[in-house]
Amino acid sequence: MTERQENGNPVSAPATGGEVIKERKDREARYKLDRLAEFLDRRQLDGVLLLHRANFAWITNGRENHAADANPMCRAAILATPDSRLCLADSIEAPRMKQEVLAGVGIGVVSFPWYDPKASAIKLLEVIAGRRIAGDADPFGLGLRPLPEDFATLRWALLPEEIARYREGAARASAAMEQACNELQFGATENEAAGVVNYHLRARGCWPLVTLVAADDRITRFGYPIPTDKRIDSQVMLAVRAEYCGLVCSLTRMVSFGPVSPELAARQQALAHIDARANLATRPGRSVGQVFRSLQEAYAENAYPDQWKSMHQGGSAGYATRETLGTPLSPVIVRENQAFAWSPAVPGAVMEDTVLCTGDGIEVLTAPSKVWPKVTGRSEGEELVRADVLAR
Repeated sequence: MTERQENGNPVSAPATGGEVIKERKDREARYKLDRLAEFLDRRQLDGVLLLHRANFAWITNGRENHAADANPMCRAAILATPDSRLCLADSIEAPRMKQEVLAGVGIGVVSFPWYDPKASAIKLLEVIAGRRIAGDADPFGLGLRPLPEDFATLRWALLPEEIARYREGAARASAAMEQACNELQFGATENEAAGVVNYHLRARGCWPLVTLVAADDRITRFGYPIPTDKRIDSQVMLAVRAEYCGLVCSLTRMVSFGPVSPELAARQQALAHIDARANLATRPGRSVGQVFRSLQEAYAENAYPDQWKSMHQGGSAGYATRETLGTPLSPVIVRENQAFAWSPAVPGAVMEDTVLCTGDGIEVLTAPSKVWPKVTGRSEGEELVRADVLAR
C-alpha cells in the first residue's frame, strides 16, 4: 500500500493491481515457510532440498521447472529453510532460473559447473554448510537424509492463491479437451486423437502429463489405454492429466460418432450415479477409505458390484496426479480445500473430473461448458451434473 497526505495526515492509497498480486504472493510464501518450519521442527531438521517437480512447484508458488513432460525430477533444486529459499542450478539452467522461472519470486540462484561433478558437489556442500538437510533426491551422493514421507501432506490443503491457479488451469484444460473432442475426425487413429488433445492443451499453457485414448472395444478391454494406431469406428474415450502452475487436473470425456446407443446411455446414467456418490461423499473429516466404501456401495446399487476391482478409482490430487490413491482401507483424512479426482468406470464408459472439497461441498473444477451434453447423477437425495457422451 502507498500513502498520500490528506489534511496533513497520511492516508493509504488503494493498492495497484501489481501491489495486490505481490502481496498475495508474499502471503503465500510466508504461509508455506511457516508450515515448513513446523514440519522441520517436528523432524529435527534445518531444511529440505527439493528436486521433485511437485515439491518444486509447491515451494515456489506454482513455478514449473522441468524438461520432459512426465519426468518427476526438476532440472534445478530449491534449498528451503524456515526463513529462506535458494535455487541451486547448474550453469546451463541457472540463467533460465534467474531470468524466467524464478523472476520476481525473491528466490536467489546459486550456480555450479555442469561439466564438473566434483566442483558441483563441493559447491552444494558449501551451501548446505553442515546443516541437517533432508532431500527428495540426493544429487552427487552428498549423503542427505531422505525426505520424510509426510512432507507431501504440506501440499494437500490448498491456499486461496493456489485454488485460484487451480481454477484457471482446470478451465483451460476443460476448454482444450472440449475443442479437441469437437475437432476429432471420424476414422482418425488414437495417436492422432492424442495429438489433437495435446495440441490444444499446450496452446492453452497446460503440460499434458498423461494422454490416454481408447477407441471402440479398447474402452472395455483396457483400464489404462495408451494410444495406438487403431482407428475410431464408432466411439472414443479421451483422458488427460494436465499440469498448470504445478497443479494437475484429471478429466475424461466420451465421444460417439453417430447417435448414442441406448446401451451406452444406460451405462452412462449408472456411471453418473456412481460418480455422484463418490464425489458427494468426499467431505472434510472423512477418511478416504470411508469415501471409497461409499463408492463400492454405489457400484453394487447400480448393478456393477465388483466393477471397482477392475482398475483404480482415483483419489486425491494437487501438485501430483495422485497425491493419495483411494483404497477401501485408506486411513487418510480428507482435508478442507483439498482436490480429488475420482475415476469410476463401467464396461465401455469412464467418468472423471477434478473437484475441490470445501466446507460447503464440492466444486467441479473441470466442469463441462454450457454447450456440452450433461447427465445428472443422484446419490442419497443429492444431485450432481456430470459430463455426458458427446454425439457427433
